[in-house]
Amino acid sequence: MKRIVLPGATIGVLGSGQLGRMLALEARRMGYRLHTLSPGVDTPTGQVADLEVSAEYDDIDAIRAFARGVDVMTFEFENVSTDAADAAAEIVEVRPSGAALHITQQRAREKAFLADRGYPVTPFAKAQSVDELAVGLGTVGLPAIVKTAAFGYDGKGQHRIDRIEDGERVWGLIGHQEAIIERVVDFTHEISVVAARGIDGQFAHYGAIENVHHNHILDLTVAPARVPAGIASEAVHLAHRVVDDLGYVGVLCVEFFVTADGRVLVNEIAPRPHNSGHFTIDACVTSQFEQQVRAVCGLSLGDTAQIKPAAMVNLLGDLWVNGEPDWAAALAVPDVKLHLYGKDEARVGRKMGHITALADSVDEAAAKALAARDVLC
Repeated sequence: MKRIVLPGATIGVLGSGQLGRMLALEARRMGYRLHTLSPGVDTPTGQVADLEVSAEYDDIDAIRAFARGVDVMTFEFENVSTDAADAAAEIVEVRPSGAALHITQQRAREKAFLADRGYPVTPFAKAQSVDELAVGLGTVGLPAIVKTAAFGYDGKGQHRIDRIEDGERVWGLIGHQEAIIERVVDFTHEISVVAARGIDGQFAHYGAIENVHHNHILDLTVAPARVPAGIASEAVHLAHRVVDDLGYVGVLCVEFFVTADGRVLVNEIAPRPHNSGHFTIDACVTSQFEQQVRAVCGLSLGDTAQIKPAAMVNLLGDLWVNGEPDWAAALAVPDVKLHLYGKDEARVGRKMGHITALADSVDEAAAKALAARDVLC
């Protein structure tokens, strides 16, 4: 039987960004200590953790030393090598497992995992050379999106191809590395399901969440999603299948496209708490971060009931172009909550924080969140 890790113990986190920060705040509220490891110093997670270790993710000796000081280990950043996860697992329980991380951190492996098990996915092909890219484009059809197989998030490593002649140029842009090619989907909605699975297989979810992206970065989330109940139910069902098929322990997010003819297609899996689930901190009985603590520590999962309709908007570094944003003006908007991540430098496109708003409807919540962001500068 897998060991339960009780309050007073120490949770180790590989990664040190805003997801780790929000996880640390929940863990400490619940009586846990939290240690974080990443190459950085004075990181968003490190600022609120009990211990911040600065080391590279491929420094196996440092990973092992870090593992000896914690009672259970998890991730807030999926681009950690499976060698590091395996080294840690020799010493301490790692949740989710390195095997689940291995599949979900690399798009080609993830797509193969989904397709082999009959999940509905967009037509795709894999390419390891410019010649394979050309063949894949012919198979998948145009227009298509070419994505690097590894190290991709927030639209990084993604390029649209409308003409077969553009293949060689895009192959150069992605650095001549393994890629997947996906047919462009004519979708009406992008939705996600943030879900959790416990060590005993218990399943919990936050329903279907609706997402609007700008420049490939999540801009606005509303919950619950403005989609028919059958669509939402199908997305939850697919997310449940994913966590079970992965033997997953912890919180993850499954992202979907909803097509004009009502199909729900799996787009990507994020093996960690997710940007689209940030609204749960203010709007749900149990936030996605408390749920992560519960899951990786082997506790019963918490109630995911949503108190009120909610919306969340991201705050990118673009808002700092003309100086410090006007926080007082934003907080004067009724029913909004401000979350800042403690990052040292505001850069265009960098996630610096978010605002959540609650209301009697998702449209009203979205209007409040957007209004609060609009008055920042």
